[in-house]
Amino acid sequence: MASPALPPIATFSIVAYDAARVEWGVAVQSKFLAVGAVVPFTRAGAGAVATQSYANMAYGPDGLALMAQGLSAEETIARLVEADEGRGLRQVGMVDRAGKAAAYTGPDCYAWAGHIVGEGYACQGNILVPGTVEAMAARFEAARQGPGELADWLVAALAAGQAAGGDSRGRQAAAVEVVRAGGGYGGNNDRYLDLRVDDDPFPIQRLAKLVEMHHLYFGAVDPAAVVPLADIAAELQTLLRRTGHYDGPEDGEFNPATRKALRALVGAENLEERWDGTGDVIDEMALAYLRERFGA
Repeated sequence: MASPALPPIATFSIVAYDAARVEWGVAVQSKFLAVGAVVPFTRAGAGAVATQSYANMAYGPDGLALMAQGLSAEETIARLVEADEGRGLRQVGMVDRAGKAAAYTGPDCYAWAGHIVGEGYACQGNILVPGTVEAMAARFEAARQGPGELADWLVAALAAGQAAGGDSRGRQAAAVEVVRAGGGYGGNNDRYLDLRVDDDPFPIQRLAKLVEMHHLYFGAVDPAAVVPLADIAAELQTLLRRTGHYDGPEDGEFNPATRKALRALVGAENLEERWDGTGDVIDEMALAYLRERFGA
């Protein structure tokens, strides 16, 4: 079979499902510019796809469409591979809407190439240092037993893969996507998290920092981790005067003018998912950010 006239996307990736939050996700790293624009495809209620190694990008939308119709990940991969003349050089991992995973590594993929399929996830890679996908699988299984959420566990798996050797050519780009019904910004889409590092000497480390930032701006508020606004009104008035959002008295009363000023600052700092301007309490993470950035 003739090789396609495209460079291989030598990479390692993981597709996974979290039944507790009903989320599907993909994380990927490669010595390939902007790999997040090529490898991952996700859709809530359908599944997740990672297509790589002379990637056939049609596997993404076509695979999601088939899984949305009820085909399993295994059935979907079989159908796509059978119809693909370049199947020998393809590699793909999928997890379907029921959380069942499957993967395929073509016999002509460049060594080392292979995959591991576990409960609710699949790890795959090509042109790797041997042991990479095994390290990813072990780390993911351990991570999901502890704190955090799917995005954290996916990036932890990437870090373990890199520590075990990773892409034998080096590193350049990384990405993570997670979808959940209604989980996107504003609640009218499924794009909960979509973060990319397109060109960096340490892309996984940078990606992990971006995930931390995402948790700050868009993570769920813990009802047990809030502070009454009346208790910190004087502090807020001083802070808001410093930022130029408030010119009223610093009397310690959380009055309408103070609320309006705080809402303006919160919006300017993109923290509106943590405090929407209503209620009598504010999220501790949002407050800590404002204190660190604008405190005396």
